[in-house]
Amino acid sequence: MRGFWVPRRIVMAVIAGLLVLWCAMALNWTWLADPKYQALIVRGIWTTGWLLVVTMVLGMLLAIPLGLAQAAGPWWLAQPAAGFCGLIRGTPLLLQLWLLYYGIGSLFPSIPWIRQSDLWPILRQAWPYAVLALTMSVAGYSGEVMRGAFKGVPYGQLEAAKAMGMPRLTIFRRIWLPQAFHRVLPTLGGETVLTLKATPLVATITVVDIYAVSSRVRQDTFIVYEPLLLLAVVYMAIAGVIVLLFRWLESLVPQKRV
Repeated sequence: MRGFWVPRRIVMAVIAGLLVLWCAMALNWTWLADPKYQALIVRGIWTTGWLLVVTMVLGMLLAIPLGLAQAAGPWWLAQPAAGFCGLIRGTPLLLQLWLLYYGIGSLFPSIPWIRQSDLWPILRQAWPYAVLALTMSVAGYSGEVMRGAFKGVPYGQLEAAKAMGMPRLTIFRRIWLPQAFHRVLPTLGGETVLTLKATPLVATITVVDIYAVSSRVRQDTFIVYEPLLLLAVVYMAIAGVIVLLFRWLESLVPQKRV
């Protein structure tokens, strides 16, 4: 706590407080009192939140086998995994999103058995393509991170577990995977924040997230700066929660003592 009371930090805190006070008093926030926009803001924050959580969970479930295949798998698994990660990391997320929605998604209406199936009410919406694109992005980037994490686990520990007669699945579940996760927690926290900042792209395919709500307010009211400032505050708040969550997770990891 003592480190906070550094003169430069006090000056920055005072400037930030004065800036917030000026924004609250000088700018036009009357539109926030409109129940229509209040409902849209809640809906947008909810959409952004569940998109982030779902895509991070699904992406990590794919990233683990992708990283493992590259770190210790046979060539016929390692090469496709490396190719997938390279393709995802080498192409823009917006391009991937549009190829899925405007490319593959536009073909489904012309296929009779798809239009007549129970999946059509879901496939005709935009959010499944947003989830798929963001999930593949997380899997591609985190898969490469997990590859390095798996390779970073000391090989002697794995050999010792094998010598004790521990099954391979148990070695993976109790030694290899936990240690790999411990190594990449800070990186995964950064990847989660990057995924959060990538979610505004889903507004380009009509998914109503908080960015789309901000654009809607600006179009309806012709107020430019206030919706953007609110958008920045929302993203900063969510990013702050993510950082605190991962710091808490890191604090649970036993630290080595010299």
